[in-house]
Amino acid sequence: MAVIEVEGLRKEYHAASGRVSVAVDGLDLSVPAGGVFGFLGPNGSGKTTTIRCLLGLVRPTTGALHLLGADVRHDLGTVMSRVGSVVETPLLFPSFSGRRNLELLARVDGISRRRVADTLERVGLAGRERNLVRTYSLGMRQRLGLAAALLKDPALLILDEPANGLDPAGIVEIRELVRSMGAEGRTVFVSSHLLGEVQQMCDRVAILARGKLITQGRVDEVLAQGHRGGLVVRVDELERAAQVLRAAGLDATLVDYSIHVMPAPDDAAQVSEVLAKAQLYVRELRPDAVDLETVFLELTGGQRGEVTR
Repeated sequence: MAVIEVEGLRKEYHAASGRVSVAVDGLDLSVPAGGVFGFLGPNGSGKTTTIRCLLGLVRPTTGALHLLGADVRHDLGTVMSRVGSVVETPLLFPSFSGRRNLELLARVDGISRRRVADTLERVGLAGRERNLVRTYSLGMRQRLGLAAALLKDPALLILDEPANGLDPAGIVEIRELVRSMGAEGRTVFVSSHLLGEVQQMCDRVAILARGKLITQGRVDEVLAQGHRGGLVVRVDELERAAQVLRAAGLDATLVDYSIHVMPAPDDAAQVSEVLAKAQLYVRELRPDAVDLETVFLELTGGQRGEVTR
């Protein structure tokens, strides 16, 4: 059974002027149990709106949504004890310690102090839990938000841009934490504009554009939709090497500090031989692998997912 099911989700916003804007337009989505699922899309594609609809924070215009088998419109309360979430910036009391923040949340749900301590250890805040939250770095606040989401030991975690605003070290910390949570058997549904991170972190992805689903599947399946291929060649005399390759009938294009050659990757021997005969010796010769950013830009028509709505 899918842990998240969305059928025909549409969300309209009506302005006082009478203008209607559509944030999500007929979205169908299915998220299987276990692992990390990436939710990607350019600015304004509807990712955060979809998450808010799933969590009952926004009422959809039309469509059906289910979390852990429960109808979000009518039965969300029956499964929320098994769902943890961080939507945008975690809401924390800055004048309380990290531990005190979690203890207040735990008291509401009848969760033990032992669980609070274990969760702080789990997110790497043991030793800093008694410091006031206002002294925390952004990365520490994000980890405390994740700790709050983990207190209930949820089967499903929904995270909206968990690495947003972090420095490279903080991004790596959050990536490893999210991957480890998915490896525990939980389902982690994470929206992000950091495409390289998603490629390293997620098992499956869905890509949105203009409120519609463009594609979804395993990361390797989505990468296979990319149109790039061929070979990347690096030599000392790039322009002369490109001319030599073209003279041999090969499609060679200068790209940054390398040459992109369009024969199939198994023709690498021919490229090397042609260059060697011209006394041009290869420093690097490898397949031009497709990354998630390339596929993302192709599928969304060149839109960049820098900020999500």
